Amino acid sequence: MRLPLVAALLVAAAPQLAADYPYRPVSFTDVRMTGGFWQEKQEVNRQVTVPFSLKQCEDSGRLTNFDLAAETLRRRAHGEAHFQNVPVTQYPFDDSDAYKAIMGAGYVLGMNPDAALEARLDAWIARIAAAQEPDGYLYTFRTMHPDSPVQKWIGSTRWETESNSSHELYDSGHLFEAGVTYYQATGKRALLDVALRNADLLWREFGDGRRRVAPGHQVVEMGLVKLYRATNDRRYLDLAKAFLDARGPGGPAYSQQHLRVVDQDEAVGHAVRANYMYSGMADVAALTGDPRYQAAITAIWQNVVGRKLYLTGGVGALAKGEAYGEDYELPNDGYGETCAAVALMMWNHRMFLLSGDAKYMDVFERTAYNGFLSGVSLSGDRFFYCNPQAYDGQAKNNAGFAGRAPWFGCACCPPNLLRMIASITGYVYAVRDDALFINLYAQSEAMVQVGKTTVKLSQETDYPWKGDVRLRVSVAAPGTFTLKLRIPGWVRGMPVPSDLYTYASSDPAAWSVRVAGEEAPRTLTDGYVSLTRAWHDGDTVELTLPMPVREVSGNPRIAATRNRVAFERGPLLYCVEDTPEKTAPDDFSIPSSLEPVPDFRERFLGGVTVLELDGARVTSTGKTLSLTAIPYFAWNNRGLSAMGVWLPKG
Repeated sequence: MRLPLVAALLVAAAPQLAADYPYRPVSFTDVRMTGGFWQEKQEVNRQVTVPFSLKQCEDSGRLTNFDLAAETLRRRAHGEAHFQNVPVTQYPFDDSDAYKAIMGAGYVLGMNPDAALEARLDAWIARIAAAQEPDGYLYTFRTMHPDSPVQKWIGSTRWETESNSSHELYDSGHLFEAGVTYYQATGKRALLDVALRNADLLWREFGDGRRRVAPGHQVVEMGLVKLYRATNDRRYLDLAKAFLDARGPGGPAYSQQHLRVVDQDEAVGHAVRANYMYSGMADVAALTGDPRYQAAITAIWQNVVGRKLYLTGGVGALAKGEAYGEDYELPNDGYGETCAAVALMMWNHRMFLLSGDAKYMDVFERTAYNGFLSGVSLSGDRFFYCNPQAYDGQAKNNAGFAGRAPWFGCACCPPNLLRMIASITGYVYAVRDDALFINLYAQSEAMVQVGKTTVKLSQETDYPWKGDVRLRVSVAAPGTFTLKLRIPGWVRGMPVPSDLYTYASSDPAAWSVRVAGEEAPRTLTDGYVSLTRAWHDGDTVELTLPMPVREVSGNPRIAATRNRVAFERGPLLYCVEDTPEKTAPDDFSIPSSLEPVPDFRERFLGGVTVLELDGARVTSTGKTLSLTAIPYFAWNNRGLSAMGVWLPKG
């Protein structure tokens, strides 16, 4: 079944929408990492994590479920009225892992064409399409066993338990995202057609107020918005808004159904659900112009960043319910699910696109380099479901594993990591009118339309190990526009845009910027320094962001960080593990006179800057030792040991 000609033309044209975010991201297809930190991470992702995750999806039976659903459809259509299959995996949201894996691999294909990978994914997509029911319904756990619920979360009829547990719309949301991404990356529309048939079914069921349901696990809202962007079909945006507006009052706070979304002002409940919802609310705010959504998520963001954010950039302190805790409830051994970090990054990027304020990208960067990236091993094939700030070296706190695991029964995190690392290029730059925003510093090249000027921008940098960034502007003819360079909060003496954490010295580092060799003014607006001029081919910008080691304290209301200290350098948070004499980090104390010394070690943990903490005391004996603090993202890559971010003061 093909799209009508008009819809097909709209998809091909990638239409400009009547209302949208005022700041537009530069697409992942227009940016390339050319070396350095993120290029290395993307290469491990491409060469290891993608094939590893695809094989895990296959070996675990996630693809088999689609085959079983297709078999049930086929055999019933041929007269076997009571034929059914039983799923080979545990959860009805397992379909979504395949969709996220396709999405992540699609991002990879968009930057690195690979005929074998594309053929493999095309075969996956054919198996998925075969499992779709004639009216567009796609949910393998019901389709393969239609006569009665085959799992306790599923109702006896479609969407009966959606507001609680079935995850039917959750699966649809990731399907929609994957369909659009794979089309953008390859030009192939088979999965997009599957997604549109499913979305059209949702419209027939829920559109125009026909049926009210609040998705039990949010993400369909973001997926519908992506379909709206691809087709300009207003129904999909209206349906996203309808699913948001169906929430509250009086439902469970766990799934953010306790109040109408526009009346919520603090982060509560399951952190992944919450952050996906806030991202969807940002999309609806931008595309409908309804200020109530932006006001609500701004208040919620202030609650998170002011009271519920880990120094890692992680969120969701409670293992019970994978949930946000109370204000300042941030235990060092708290949960910090990887998926919640992914969703937090998505939400903060959208907040930037709404406002143009660098503080949101400051939070994005903190999460990206710390509480997100810790979720995958340096080798690319071992994962964390949760990312605590302290670990005793023994507990099976990682979804039943001690240390990193190759996969999980509930495997939402690995493909989420895969797709975020693959798509990180889409978060580096943004434009508004004749201004180009540089939000992340990474060795890269981008082709960008800035006002009337087509610009090729190249970055050369060894960030995050060094703070020197060289930008080169290439234009066919001179053009006047503005480059806006984010000056991170950590440079300006602020670890986060609140009083939740503070540096021992809040003095800004002596950053500088030079254009064509000339010193530029250091005036900041919303965290950016603006460089407006007539740019010529070959013009250069040199940005210097000093990276002193910063000593961090937590707000006194955070019980877990009282009388403790943490260390940062640049965007990286540090931790201590594998200590001398196997002493736990909590058994050391850090004297106020200790001055950490950074040292880049090329052959250690893939090449990292460590901090030498010479003079740390063993509390029980008074003996002094030298500790080596490593970037938090690199912990538990050398086997099991105790780990700590917050060290006792001595």
